[in-house]
Amino acid sequence: MPKEKKIVVDASVVLAVILDEPEKPALIAETEGATLLAPGCLSWEVGNAFSAILKRKRMDFESVSKGLAIFDMIPVQEMEVSLGDALALCNQHEIYAYDAYYLQLAKRSSLPLLTLDRRMVEVAQQENIQVKGIK
Repeated sequence: MPKEKKIVVDASVVLAVILDEPEKPALIAETEGATLLAPGCLSWEVGNAFSAILKRKRMDFESVSKGLAIFDMIPVQEMEVSLGDALALCNQHEIYAYDAYYLQLAKRSSLPLLTLDRRMVEVAQQENIQVKGIK
């Protein structure tokens, strides 16, 4: 019986899919059939990104609302993270806590991380966290 495929995804991945970015087809292909995991901050990061989009007038509220509806359809399982372990990563690598939450979850669970954030890829490699690439 094949092992269930699980991947930690960050906000950059989710937003690229919602906003129909060029990476979307590759991201969907990479995550097809997988259980997607993320720390609980994912929804707040998506909300913050949409607030910035509204503030910069890149989209109107109706379009943002459609984007949130798409977000609600993406099945992401929220997982707890250790704040202490995440802050240790922040201290060691000089990164923001939000990035450390995803990294800590991937490290603790021994699961690959899917991100479009180059700095997170660098830190993941330094921490021996498997990073999923997109073609």
